[in-house]
Amino acid sequence: MNNLLEVRKVRCQYDDTTVVESVSFELREGTLACLLGPSGCGKSTILRAIAGFHPLKSGEIVLDGEAISTPEYILKPEQRQLGMVFQDHALFPHLSVFDNVAAGLHGLPAKAKKALVHSMLERVRLNGKEHRFPHELSGGQQQRIALARALAPRPRLLLMDEPFSNLDVELRETLGVEVRDLLRDSGTTCLMVTHDQQDAFTFSDKVGVMNDGGIEQWDSAYALYHEPASRFVADFIGQGVFLDGRVKEGGIVETELATLRGKAPRGCKPGCPVKVLVRPDDVVHSDESAMTARIVSRNFRGSSYLYTLELESGTKILSMVHSHHNHALGEQLGIELELDHLVVFANESRVS
Repeated sequence: MNNLLEVRKVRCQYDDTTVVESVSFELREGTLACLLGPSGCGKSTILRAIAGFHPLKSGEIVLDGEAISTPEYILKPEQRQLGMVFQDHALFPHLSVFDNVAAGLHGLPAKAKKALVHSMLERVRLNGKEHRFPHELSGGQQQRIALARALAPRPRLLLMDEPFSNLDVELRETLGVEVRDLLRDSGTTCLMVTHDQQDAFTFSDKVGVMNDGGIEQWDSAYALYHEPASRFVADFIGQGVFLDGRVKEGGIVETELATLRGKAPRGCKPGCPVKVLVRPDDVVHSDESAMTARIVSRNFRGSSYLYTLELESGTKILSMVHSHHNHALGEQLGIELELDHLVVFANESRVS
């Protein structure tokens, strides 16, 4: 497959303040991707630049082989053949569901327009509601109408800005799966921005974690969780703690929990102090283990408990334990460290 979208060393500013610096990534046709990061990291600015709403200070944006944004040239948004889905849905309150979906269909004969709108409503499972108005629909239904409206003109690329953030937790996960499956079935290429990692993981094939105007890592959700490329990604994605460790000869890293074999950070010689990332699923409960830690807090998750454990040194770690193992605060819990992916950092360096 070819690259549909290429963002090449893009820099964007508001007045004299740089908010995006040297951002590059590519989207192949049919890919569902996400820019993920905290508020103010620049992800929405990139989306606006791709849509043609924000100029570039340097770099270029290429869509299907055509440069659509450079510092000297911006193709008009309406000429880019892009679809947009916004956080607040942006539906026309005075128009029916049918007319909202049909709003972007220009130049089609009435019969063809009607058939296309009904086809889109069937795709988003809202057929039969074409005469309703937005205020008569639930939040999830309104978002599906916004999606149908964006997809009806058959855009080359769909852009979504925090599309699930106004929905409750259960609905946003369900709708995220529905939207993902719909876009995959239709072969649509999509770029979403969000601050919620669960939205990103549910929806996306590729995720770019952004921080302070740049992309820290562009990868699969699995790699972001198990193989973070920076301390920021390791902190931002999932839960975990950093144990103090020290590099020994032969690629061994020694911590108070265990002596581990792995690859030390580049340039880190024996004796170098390091930080070892330990996720809750790396700390396994075992009644037979001679190693124990004291339970200082617990969070019931239904099928599991998230225990905060204190080691003899006072260091706190997290452990995800099946909820049938119901242990009290203050109890000593037998644990073992099972690290399938050793992630080690030294002085904020990147993983080697």
